[in-house]
Amino acid sequence: MAPSSFLTPKHKRLMVFCGRSVPDLGEKIAEKMEISLGDIEIKTFSNGEVYVRYRENIRGSDVFLIQSTSGPVNDNLMELLIMIQAARLASARRITAVMPWLSYCRQDKKSAGREPISAKLVADLLQVAGADRVLTMDLHQGQVQGFFNIPVDHMTALSILAGHFRLKQIAPEDLVVVSPDVGGVKRAKKFADKLGPSVDLAILTKTRPAHNVAEIMEVIGDVRDKHAIMVDDMIDTAGTITAGAQALINMGARDVCATATHAVLSGPAYERLEESEVEEVAVTDTLPLNPEKKTSKIKVLSTASILADTIKSVFSDESVSRLFEGDDQLF
Repeated sequence: MAPSSFLTPKHKRLMVFCGRSVPDLGEKIAEKMEISLGDIEIKTFSNGEVYVRYRENIRGSDVFLIQSTSGPVNDNLMELLIMIQAARLASARRITAVMPWLSYCRQDKKSAGREPISAKLVADLLQVAGADRVLTMDLHQGQVQGFFNIPVDHMTALSILAGHFRLKQIAPEDLVVVSPDVGGVKRAKKFADKLGPSVDLAILTKTRPAHNVAEIMEVIGDVRDKHAIMVDDMIDTAGTITAGAQALINMGARDVCATATHAVLSGPAYERLEESEVEEVAVTDTLPLNPEKKTSKIKVLSTASILADTIKSVFSDESVSRLFEGDDQLF
């Protein structure tokens, strides 16, 4: 059995623990690092309270806590906060919250009167609980990093997702990468560049008459007779993806695929994707899929290698951006 920790020449000790939200991803990360996950007891009392206890000594250790705040969002967020505080009280040297998916990151500003900025509240909670650092992937908006007074390593899965589509060996001149809104143009451009210099870019304009409701206004760019790939950071109810796919087909696209880092897939998302014009949806394992609602259209790619390499770099005090040559980090 692999050890649950290892020492550097400076006698620092790295330990990785995983919460209950993404156990499969936690195991994959530990396997990539050639260690075992640390022994931790997590349970929920009959009244809903969460209990956490580390079953091995973590005093003086560099502790990494893997937990995506997936659904049930508030339960998993609270579980992470308690894991952090328990590690702080157990005298861990440094605590890094490894959050492949950071919940509430869409609530990053006030769009109307008397609204909260919940992303800032979550940042404050993590810091008050005792986190020294946060490692996350593909935030909805990069400026959410500014809500933290501690270092944030903001990674991206664009290279993994682009690599999946490169394997299809479609001629770059026959491809068009589509941003589902104006705010996602930078992400779509990065994705297109990874597929080839001659890949075209298109943009959907949309309105949101209500939360989780999207109406496509028009398509900006030439998509006729091309294979379209819609690129987003997350797919929640799949309203934008499915409406966008229909608009692209109506404008003459040959076919439509979609890709996103985070497969939130709440509400009617699975049913919408199954009935839509989307041929394939490539996502990552930052969030677990609903085992009761599967669709053959979804392809899951693992982020374990990126996260494992980043954890190693953070632990060894090496440059994360140098490790990935700027290719897997968003600034």
